[in-house]
Amino acid sequence: MEKIKSSIVIGIAIIITAWILGKGFQNRNSNLDSISVVGLGTKDFVSDEILWSGSFTTNSTDIKEAYNKIVSDQKIVKDFFIQKGFKPNEFTFSAVDFEKNFKEIRSESNESFQTKYEKVFVGYQATQMISFSAKKNPDFMKRIEEVSSKSSELVNSGINLVSNTIQYTYSGLPSLKQSLIEKATKDANERASKIVKTADGSLGKLKNANMGVFQITGQGSTEEDSYGGTNDTYSKNKTARITVRLTYELD
Repeated sequence: MEKIKSSIVIGIAIIITAWILGKGFQNRNSNLDSISVVGLGTKDFVSDEILWSGSFTTNSTDIKEAYNKIVSDQKIVKDFFIQKGFKPNEFTFSAVDFEKNFKEIRSESNESFQTKYEKVFVGYQATQMISFSAKKNPDFMKRIEEVSSKSSELVNSGINLVSNTIQYTYSGLPSLKQSLIEKATKDANERASKIVKTADGSLGKLKNANMGVFQITGQGSTEEDSYGGTNDTYSKNKTARITVRLTYELD
């Protein structure tokens, strides 16, 4: 009886092993009977949106005095850009931001030979930002670019305007991305067809399609692709690219 049970167990084990090996062989053949190709979609374009901003600050031990100073400086800044040809509705001022300033005082005890540090309030710092933006307006974009390089002239009026880097973006990204996906897919299909044709084979059904990350870099950039995608906002002239991987069966 025990011999019969052992024979049954061994028989079942042989059947299961044969099934696993058969599946592995089938999957191996499935992988051999397919081709995977990567296609590329790329396009150069010029940004049609711009954002530039700068900030200025004042300091005082009294918060009201700090506010009055920033209001006075705002008028000087406003008049400066109006003299440069801008209308009051072509730029915006942010709300005033207040921050307490402290300095660290170091003292040493002769008795305990310990160094102590103490923060002492020294006053308030008021900060305000001015911003310029344009969309699909090349002439206005050019005016913003030109005036951003002249903002240091405000030093002559006693104001240090800290200029931020100009940011360039593109309003047509959704449609651009769609067109690049189509272009990359077509490129991958053509590559696969050429490879199979050269080998006297026949391209079968599409098994799988995977899209890579969307990359936007400055034109001529040697920056490597980022795993999570790249979106350059510092270059006016940009290059967008995307990859698509297609896997086909082979007939």
